[in-house]
Amino acid sequence: MISDVAATLAAQAAKAAKAVAILSTEQKNFVLQSVANRIREATGAIITANKDEVAQAGSNGTSAAMIDRLTLNPERIEAMAQAIEQIIQLPDPVGSTRQIEQRPNGINIAKTRIPLGVICMIYEARPNVTADAGALCFKSGNAVILRCGREAINTSLAIASAMRQALRDHDLPEEVITIVPDPDRDLLLALLKQDQFIDLVIPRGGEGLIRFVTEQSRIPVIQHFKGVCHLYVDQSADLNMALNLLINGKVQRPGVCNALEGLLVNKHQAADFLPMVAKALAEHQVKIHACKQSVGYFSGASAIADDEFGQEYLAPEIAIRVVDDMDAAIEHIDQFGSQHTEVICTADQANADRFIRTVDTAVVMHNTSSRFSDGGELGLGAEIGISTSKLHAYGPMGLEALTTEKYVVTGSGQIRN
Repeated sequence: MISDVAATLAAQAAKAAKAVAILSTEQKNFVLQSVANRIREATGAIITANKDEVAQAGSNGTSAAMIDRLTLNPERIEAMAQAIEQIIQLPDPVGSTRQIEQRPNGINIAKTRIPLGVICMIYEARPNVTADAGALCFKSGNAVILRCGREAINTSLAIASAMRQALRDHDLPEEVITIVPDPDRDLLLALLKQDQFIDLVIPRGGEGLIRFVTEQSRIPVIQHFKGVCHLYVDQSADLNMALNLLINGKVQRPGVCNALEGLLVNKHQAADFLPMVAKALAEHQVKIHACKQSVGYFSGASAIADDEFGQEYLAPEIAIRVVDDMDAAIEHIDQFGSQHTEVICTADQANADRFIRTVDTAVVMHNTSSRFSDGGELGLGAEIGISTSKLHAYGPMGLEALTTEKYVVTGSGQIRN
């Protein structure tokens, strides 16, 4: 039965988690270097599997953004191996201890970081997640169950095979990195019921996948619904700076979750700024969806109704709205944003401070690009995802977000009266 298969996979991962949890940092790093080397050695097999899946995706009418995420080449596989080597260089959070206090009765209270246990990663056409998640979970002392979508299953199996070989090379249970060989949805549903073995579920993909996982899981889920990121251009903004932030945030790589999807312009800046925007976005062939106050500044723009904002285009498209003031911008973000990343461009520090305190988002930027909302750019190293839910992590998630703390209380025989 499918439920038996899911229970076996989860139970084996939970058993394997105990083996990786006790490894020293040096041991984990040594194994990770072997993982990177094995992935390099498997480049030919990975590309062979990937070519077939990319061709199939093209035949199925898959979007250009998803095909880009799916596609691997020798350079991207080398980058995958290098990303693992960067994880080796990151500080290991496991075992770090912070002193809380010594109580009047003499007992000492501290908190020590420990692995979560077993993490289930669920993702679609993102084969790089196989390597990233496997390495991050291993470095943080966790076992991982990788459930890839049908679009990239064979590519991910080839990557995971190389990683599991590295585990065997070091006499570690290969179930430390488990990949679900069948993308059947019933098996996914059964996995989401294995709360006795799996400690956290992290879905990465489209909004439909994440909503499905959140609604069906008995296990805590880190949500990353979508990246509807806005740039608000305040009344005091430097317009050349604002234009640079807009172009970088929208054009550099439009198919990622930290790309801008909305531009909000203070009404006092509209007459000067929107002609600049129109010229620059036309040069980059960006499609415009404009409100009734701004549509006249753009040639060929589509008019957008108030209830049509909040789209994650993941393409050279953007929604533009003129707002009365910063409060109106924040109200718009509250209604249409996704708690991912929001940007304010302003020379008014008081406005910047109020925006930072008030806007409901995991990452807030002042006079810098939304494209920096990324684990690597924020100094976390590789990230396993970006949480738009507030428990237990919020924003880009690095190694520490894959751990928790337990109290360690030591004494010299004290008993409670």
